[in-house]
Order: sequence, then structure tokens, then C-alpha cells
Amino acid sequence: MNKRAKSNTIRLISGQWRGRRLPVLAREGLRPSTDRVRETLFNWLMYDVAGARCLDLFAGTGALGLECLSRGADSALFVEVDQSVAAQLQQNLQTLNALETGEVLNQNALDFVGRAAPQPFDLVFLDPPFDSDLLVRVMTRLQDNGWLTEGALVYVEQASKQDPQQTPGWTIFKEGKAGHSRYTLYQA
Repeated sequence: MNKRAKSNTIRLISGQWRGRRLPVLAREGLRPSTDRVRETLFNWLMYDVAGARCLDLFAGTGALGLECLSRGADSALFVEVDQSVAAQLQQNLQTLNALETGEVLNQNALDFVGRAAPQPFDLVFLDPPFDSDLLVRVMTRLQDNGWLTEGALVYVEQASKQDPQQTPGWTIFKEGKAGHSRYTLYQA
């Protein structure tokens, strides 16, 4: 598999960095959430982002966590397994002067949530590779290992041909489809 890097950008859609474009690396399987999907998601989260602790697993471009920071989240932790993609995300946090509120971990997401949480999160974003079986395992570990505050919101993006995941104790709050993606917001 050729992992030659090429330059792309993401655009932050609202908040203090509204309209700001940031470089991201192109990688096979890396699918930044579209502006349309992010706009819908953050309309759903309108009253939940300010002051929240956010976890962006399978962070990739970091678009979801960066959008949270732009809209007043207290913090965002980005977990990304690809070292080059994680380094670009770290650089973008530095460009935005957001190193005090944003942190990047170059780590496997499944391993990361496989341990007990030191502190739970209010908002969690899950956008694993569509062709993997990681989603159910990560959702279970989030629940079992104390990664979620009571009433936490968990956003899941998966292939549109897949049914929404059923996790005991989680309720589907909102859902939609766009192109090849199904997006679901759960409340734990």
C-alpha cells in the first residue's frame, strides 16, 4: 500500500476559528467528515460543546475535536495511530495556539480505551475505518472502562450500509445519512 503523503485542507465551520483552513495529510482510508455532516452534528450539539471535555478517537484530520475547541470546549484529546497524521494534527494545534486545550496521542484507539479512564469525557467522537470491526469493541470498552460521564454524547460515523450499533444503556439521540456515511449521536 502506497502511503505517499499529499496535501489537503479542512475548514473549521464555526467558533473562534471560523473559516480557518488547516493542512491535513491524505492517507488511504482517511475520510474527513464533510462540512455538511459537521454542520448537522454541531447543530445537534449546539448546547453541549462549551465547557465539555472531548475525546476524538481515530482522530485522523482532527476536524471534530478542532471544531469543539473552536466552539469553546474546555479540552480535546485526539488519539491517532498514524504517526505522520498525528504529527500534522499536533502542528495544527500549535498553529491555532491550542496546545493548552488540545493534546494529541499517537496511539491505537482500541488499546487506549482498553484501560480504566483516568477521567471521563462529555463528548466522544468515533470514526474508525469503515472496513474494520473496531467500532463495537471500542464502544464496549468506552462503556466498561469508565470513559463516559453520565449522559455523555457519543458520535459515531460508519458506512451507510451498516445498521446503527446497539450498545446497552445507550440511546440513539439523532441520526442521518450522507453519501457513503451513516452518522449517529448516542446518549450514554
